Amino acid sequence: MRTDSPAYAVAFATVVCVVCSLFVAAATILLKDRQAIAKMMYIQKNVLLEVTGLVPPGGTAEVDREELFRTRIRARLVDLESGEYVEEPGVDPLRYDQRAARNDPARSREVPANPAQVRRVPQRAVVYHLVDKDQPVQVVLPIEGQGLYSTIYGFIALDRDSRTVRGLAFYEQGETPGLGDEINNPKWRALWPGRKAFDENWQPRLAVKKGAAGPPEEDPYQVDGLSGATVTSDAVSHMLAFWLGEQGFGKYLARTRNKGF
Repeated sequence: MRTDSPAYAVAFATVVCVVCSLFVAAATILLKDRQAIAKMMYIQKNVLLEVTGLVPPGGTAEVDREELFRTRIRARLVDLESGEYVEEPGVDPLRYDQRAARNDPARSREVPANPAQVRRVPQRAVVYHLVDKDQPVQVVLPIEGQGLYSTIYGFIALDRDSRTVRGLAFYEQGETPGLGDEINNPKWRALWPGRKAFDENWQPRLAVKKGAAGPPEEDPYQVDGLSGATVTSDAVSHMLAFWLGEQGFGKYLARTRNKGF
């Protein structure tokens, strides 16, 4: 085949495309686990610091997030059935992929139908402690649930009493821009600290209401609804009810009330 013929040009371009595609596909597959870990670490070192109050929501303050995370955040695995801490040989809680565990039938279980539309939960879940002088002072729980257009993923931070909210943050969602995605607005997130996750009988009560809520001391269980985003607001309420309840972290939180962090 002549090197200056159209057929040669087409064949050469085809070979180059195929080879490049194979390289890209191989790189994607080989780096998949590393990318997942890198994403997880980014979330931990940014969202966790914000939800605990170490860094202001949406803030741009020049702080050493790496150092804050290393010295102030601890991670532990929890058995959701018993509520007890567990250790798995060779498993680093900071690198534990809870989403992968939830999707693995061997490491998860089905749950009854619920408004949050959570279908499975992992047998082991990770919780994070904010520590002060090596003593846990907050616990951060991962939460998720179905929104209007997407599954919403986030964290809720509770004080040492396992009841008082210290912060709420979301790190992955595909809700309507300017409406449902206002769950990431620092002004709305600033309404959560001081609210109560449970009533006096330790039943989950925290929810987003339609309209405006009062300050935490007057309206401890409710937060302002998002204008024009009723479905997303309800989704936040549903996921909180689920993960604070018996199918989620309810048994673990009961354990912390009796035994401490």
